Amino acid sequence: MSNKDVADLIFLDYKSKKPWLNLDFANVTTTGLEATRDFATGGQGAPNRVAFDSNRTGTLEIQTQIATMKLFSLISGTEMEDHFEYLKRMVLTASGTTLTIPADVELVSGSIYVYPADDDCGESLEITVSDHAITLPEGSTGDFVVYGMVKVASGAQVVKFNSKSFPKAFVIYGETPWKTEDDEIADMHLTYYKAQPQATMSLALSNTGIIEMTITCNLLADDEDRIYDMAIIG
Repeated sequence: MSNKDVADLIFLDYKSKKPWLNLDFANVTTTGLEATRDFATGGQGAPNRVAFDSNRTGTLEIQTQIATMKLFSLISGTEMEDHFEYLKRMVLTASGTTLTIPADVELVSGSIYVYPADDDCGESLEITVSDHAITLPEGSTGDFVVYGMVKVASGAQVVKFNSKSFPKAFVIYGETPWKTEDDEIADMHLTYYKAQPQATMSLALSNTGIIEMTITCNLLADDEDRIYDMAIIG
């Protein structure tokens, strides 16, 4: 039999065994297993006589061009939140000496800075703000660049990376089709008994290609010394 397809993966919280993430959008899933081999030598020339294997380790490497916020949460080790703040830049035209902030934009008080359009991020103007109206200095006309923080109180998906949180362990179940010489399809079922994603991440945002992420999980032994299973029914 042979294989020419990726494995779909389901992540379960290691402690509760509750399904946590369905990852069915990867392009490559690579399983690597290693062990340290030491030899006892004996006789003239010190040839290897007895082999000892120990320190079995493994990794599951997942390559994907598709991402979800929960996938980033997997790497950060933090739960998603629903609120955050971000900086917004707007170019507004003065009516008299007043700029009107769009009604659907709520800027945080004290975070607003205004610059003439021809001096963006240069010398900020002295302004007063009342609700969605920005009053400019006397004689101000034309276009202006406005910067301000927007507060999103709910409805967002936010993943935070901090210095105190790291990825937690998961049980991972995988499935991938193999094809036999008899032209039959046999589904192979994979089990990773204790996989812990690495905190390392590289995310290149480019205008010349599609993003590609690689998530690497270390394969640990569970409390029954199990690391990895491969199984086919029939």
